[in-house]
Amino acid sequence: MSQKENLDKLAQEFDRWNDKTKQGLAKRPERKPDFVNTSGIPIDRAFTPLTQPDFDYMERLGLPGQYPFTRGVQPTMYRGQFWTMRQYAGFGDAEESNKRYRFLLEQGQTGLSVAFDLPTQIGYDSDHELARGEVGKVGVAIDSVKDMEILFNQIPLDKVSTSMTINAPAGVLLAFYMAVADKQGVTPGKLTGTIQNDILKEYSSRGTYIFPPQPSMRLITDIFSFCTQHVPKWNTISISGYHIREAGSTAVQEVAFTLANGIAYVEAAIKSGLSVDTFGPRLSFFFNSHLDFLEEVAKFRAARRLWAKIMKDRFGAKDPKSLSLRFHTQTAGCTLTAQQPKNNIVRVAFQAMAAALGGTQSLHTNSMDEALSLPTQEAAQIALRSQQIIAHETGVGDTADPLAGSYYVEYLTDQIQARAEEYIKRIDEMGGAVAAVEKGYIQKEIHDSAYRYQKDIESEQRVVVGQNRFQIDEPPFKDILRVDPAIGRKQEARLAELKQERDNDVVKRSLATLKNAAAGTDNLMPVIYEAVKIGATLGEVCDTMREVFGEYKAAAFI
Repeated sequence: MSQKENLDKLAQEFDRWNDKTKQGLAKRPERKPDFVNTSGIPIDRAFTPLTQPDFDYMERLGLPGQYPFTRGVQPTMYRGQFWTMRQYAGFGDAEESNKRYRFLLEQGQTGLSVAFDLPTQIGYDSDHELARGEVGKVGVAIDSVKDMEILFNQIPLDKVSTSMTINAPAGVLLAFYMAVADKQGVTPGKLTGTIQNDILKEYSSRGTYIFPPQPSMRLITDIFSFCTQHVPKWNTISISGYHIREAGSTAVQEVAFTLANGIAYVEAAIKSGLSVDTFGPRLSFFFNSHLDFLEEVAKFRAARRLWAKIMKDRFGAKDPKSLSLRFHTQTAGCTLTAQQPKNNIVRVAFQAMAAALGGTQSLHTNSMDEALSLPTQEAAQIALRSQQIIAHETGVGDTADPLAGSYYVEYLTDQIQARAEEYIKRIDEMGGAVAAVEKGYIQKEIHDSAYRYQKDIESEQRVVVGQNRFQIDEPPFKDILRVDPAIGRKQEARLAELKQERDNDVVKRSLATLKNAAAGTDNLMPVIYEAVKIGATLGEVCDTMREVFGEYKAAAFI
């Protein structure tokens, strides 16, 4: 029987089944009149080959490790090695965080991921008046090379891959890291890791920006160029959909806005004189793994396919590594509940499984207590064990893209890609991602989606177990981690000691050199690196650039 005859026969049988099913709905109705996911994609009762009768395998899927990379960026995926298990951690001062890092490495973690406190993220030293009460609270306080050296004490930087969630002052933190490596005798060419360095999503979703968009884009492309020459194994940007999703976007919006930002960075780099295949292989991405299990699997696959198409067709990239969307995943912090927090272990495990089935390159699993505080050591260990159980006990890594060919997953993959492309087309018509942010378009789309999602929870259209249904009387959760307020005073004392020990005249001259460079067109990374090596602090470097670039003020929008 031919393929057409098979489909015709299936169509007839499907129509009979559908009619009979509809007749039975009077006695046994479905849970709701319409089924759609969070992105508004309609979900049929069942999916069959009729859903995509003209499905072209090689065009839409291909083989693992080959264009369009739907099935993964490596031919053997996890048969060679598992994803990097990179638990995000940092709190208090460098000593406390160093203890946590060494504990996690002893427990089998395979990469480090640094969380910085809020003052560090927005370029203030711990002794700044705006830093009071925030030092060490949501991450580790890093003011100087001295702090960074303590943070990585007894951790050889040529043996570990480090990811740093830092954006506006990303170049300064990378310079600190390089200076510590130099003290360890590790050359820049041996360093592996990632700086987030994604400022556009800060304007739309997260808020830890310093400078306006244009000078921020310059800093990013300066880092691209500098690392291409000096730190070739370093991923120079992690284009982040994670925070877009945490702010309330749908899965489709997460893909669309993340890749639109990626387009803006590629365009800026090419405009600065870089060849796409020079920096393209070092671009990386960062996605959220949310609650809708199969939508998340499909989202990762759609993002890979769409980015390969963008890099090939729009930018003419030739290197397969430039076409390969490599990404880190973090489970969805916004889905964790303070009510019945042990339920979060289950949520995180399913979200981590979706990331593994979607082909992630590295993964952070949130801890059960993160709706209440920074994670305790026990909670962080359970989160890491969740990854290890998925990797070593479930068998999902034994074959590449195991859900390929599922009628539903392939339908979702196509739908997410098509809807994301519609968004990107609209953003292109506005003049690109920078213009879309400046007009407030992306912010408003995210806010509207977040509002709809919250309304669904409050009306119980969306069930959150333990929060709006299946509640219990429960005692307060015990043993949450609290950061000692004395950390701020300790950091201030360390800064004072640094400024007494260093040659302040030399530091002043280096900052004057930085100011002149910022007012010109030279690459700022070599100047920043020289300044921090002789003792300039994060705040001093950022304040010097503030004098030249100014600070970004968010525009109001309706």
